[in-house]
Amino acid sequence: MGKIAFLFPGQGSQFVGMGQSLLENESVCQEIFKRADEKLGYSLSTIMVEGPEETLKRTEHTQPALVTMSIAVLQLLSEQGIQPDFVAGHSLGEYSALTCAGALSFEDAVYAVRNRGLFMEEAVPYGEGAMAAVLGIDKEALEVVCQQIKNDGEVAELANLNCPGQIVISGSAEGVSVASEKAKVAGAKRVIPLQVSGPFHSSLMKPAAEKLEKVLTELNIQDARVPVIANVTADKVEQKEEIKERLIEQVYSPVLWEDSIRKLLDEGVDTFVEIGSGNVLTGLVKKVNRRVHAYAINDRESLMKMVKQLEGVIE
Repeated sequence: MGKIAFLFPGQGSQFVGMGQSLLENESVCQEIFKRADEKLGYSLSTIMVEGPEETLKRTEHTQPALVTMSIAVLQLLSEQGIQPDFVAGHSLGEYSALTCAGALSFEDAVYAVRNRGLFMEEAVPYGEGAMAAVLGIDKEALEVVCQQIKNDGEVAELANLNCPGQIVISGSAEGVSVASEKAKVAGAKRVIPLQVSGPFHSSLMKPAAEKLEKVLTELNIQDARVPVIANVTADKVEQKEEIKERLIEQVYSPVLWEDSIRKLLDEGVDTFVEIGSGNVLTGLVKKVNRRVHAYAINDRESLMKMVKQLEGVIE
């Protein structure tokens, strides 16, 4: 029997109405939404369910919303007695993963990511940074393009290495714009500008990392009960000191998602469960290895469907 990894989504998976069925029907989930609202001092759950979209899209709301959604769904999963051998989360999803692994309390996680969102917003004035998804080009060729941009005094860096042929670049608005054109010349099939409020996972985020360090120092971070695959290293992290260091570095470092999935495969994982909003990570896993079992769960219905299929896999 293979091993199970729980995966937790990051920014981009939010939508108005997220968590509505959980809030209406699941008492264990209602409790999580209530705890988030109390910790933050405003009704995050109302923003999640009713919007407006502009408000939900603000990264200081998006980040705690996605953590809240993931941890609410995790409660349903825990009731079924399904436990992970490993956990990982994409960017902000790493906080959900650490909560699942017992390294962070839920309250500390939503508090940390709300501040993380605010600090990321403050680091670069709106409109001065950008991100774009570059499809159909390999990492080495794109690194050459980014180096050319750097030599010209602008910033364009690899931010998310998601799966074969899908890399997100991040940097100054000018740097990303020029890199996008150069990437097409270098053989990229498509370049898609992303609707984000800043150049996440680039060196321009270092001021945010410095502020985040102060917040993380206040928190009671514990050793993880199950290994967490860190975005920054694509390797296991379990000790609390290292967890904190990786979270600080993560703000301005690339998310090594494809490498993280490959690490999990090497560790014997053959079942991946994406927990929370959307199914982006399930798609990325399948692009790395289409033979594995991958499920996205966001409500009781998708959970029960997975449990039924898992019974066949795990027995």
